[in-house]
Amino acid sequence: MRTKHGMLLAFLLSGSMTVDAVDATTLREMYELAGPENGYDRYIELECGEIYTGGLQIGPSLRPYSDQLVGEPGQDVRIVGNGAILDLQGQRLCISYCNNRLDIDDCVVLGGDIRFRGLDWVDPVGVPTGSVTHVTFYGPHDYGVRLFGTGPGITVERNLLVDAVDTGFDFIYTTGISSEWLTTGTSISGSVQVGWPLIMENWSYHTHPHDNLDPLAHFSFL
Repeated sequence: MRTKHGMLLAFLLSGSMTVDAVDATTLREMYELAGPENGYDRYIELECGEIYTGGLQIGPSLRPYSDQLVGEPGQDVRIVGNGAILDLQGQRLCISYCNNRLDIDDCVVLGGDIRFRGLDWVDPVGVPTGSVTHVTFYGPHDYGVRLFGTGPGITVERNLLVDAVDTGFDFIYTTGISSEWLTTGTSISGSVQVGWPLIMENWSYHTHPHDNLDPLAHFSFL
């Protein structure tokens, strides 16, 4: 797997990768078409080399300045990447404020990010679980993987993260107001953990030498 990641990194840095997503299927469409399998509510199997566009929200959102959750309930989701390309187009793949799980592996993520968001002070408590493994991130916006309010049920393992994009300050989840304490441009970032996730054997790289020497451009925990 490391060999495959190394070859892909060299390919990405060569500037040879182009994405033609005009006729691509959206990730949301794949979610809607997927049915239950292997214990998941939505079992999504992607095709090698195919491009899937846009983000996906799993679970509700938190209404600013309240403890009210709005939106669809969470579901257990498995995304089998099979070497597919997820062009998130600046959006995100996010599971939030639910007691469900998201497992994703073996794909390439362009733009956007993958987020797990949990709350332990609302009723009912909603802390998602899941895993991100063997995923290559190229130019993710804000972060590669962002963990907030999650616990030991998260595994982030053997991923390759290249050139996370600093888009400015991130937003406070309870108000939607940006904060200078929430910097972006980090490969893997976590905060307000209710238990420690398993994060191991990931490789982070920035092509700009100054960014690459900054530890916070690779990993940060608040």
